Amino acid sequence: MDIAKTKEVVEAAKVKMQKAVSHFTEELATYRAGKATPAVFNGVTVDYYGTQTPIDQIASINTPDARTMYIQPWEKKMIPLIEKAILAANIGFTPQNNGEVIRINVPPLTEDRRKELVKRAKNEGEAAKVSVRNIRRDQIEVIKKMQKEGLPEDMAKDTEGLIQKETEGFVKKIDELLVAKEKEIMTV
Repeated sequence: MDIAKTKEVVEAAKVKMQKAVSHFTEELATYRAGKATPAVFNGVTVDYYGTQTPIDQIASINTPDARTMYIQPWEKKMIPLIEKAILAANIGFTPQNNGEVIRINVPPLTEDRRKELVKRAKNEGEAAKVSVRNIRRDQIEVIKKMQKEGLPEDMAKDTEGLIQKETEGFVKKIDELLVAKEKEIMTV
């Protein structure tokens, strides 16, 4: 009975920590590192018949080369709205349209912009680590509560150790993702 409950607590911690890492990974994908990637439009929404809708749900986004992206809306009347949304999102692109598609040239990043992106990525990484550590703290509180309700002390300590091990693994994963993204951003 007690072992099953402690395993549930550890599993819950793992699931929540994985969600924090996944969120961090999605956030990093929106940072453009001088290459054309449709992920930079994650979070950019367009007013589509009164509903804020992500661009990738109303258009196809293609990257024919590393410096160009094409956005082809399924309805031509959406072109000006998509252009407006891209400009409003302030992601550093100036869309150009020819009446059929929106063309976006990805400018190379300046050294200052690269450093700024690395700083933002590090801040986001720190927030992800804090999130993982908060999950650890919450799950350890659950274990302490279970201990007051009769869970043996040695089992509680073992479970806390497992949660700590998971925490260290997820923090390491965040650090690895951060190093990889920093390298990607700083590569000219």
